Amino acid sequence: MSAEEPFHVWECELCSYVYDEAKGAPEDGLPPGTRWRDVPETWSCPDCGAAKTDFVMRKVG
Repeated sequence: MSAEEPFHVWECELCSYVYDEAKGAPEDGLPPGTRWRDVPETWSCPDCGAAKTDFVMRKVG
């Protein structure tokens, strides 16, 4: 992984919750800078409970 790799934003297709890699989800044990690939497969959307597979990457900017 390159230090230049940009952070991405992932959105729940069911409720539109946004997971921003740069911000992480500290309240769910995911510190800022946690890449989506490093989010456990067992993690679920904190708003609606959707599976990690129900998220899609969104373009930033």
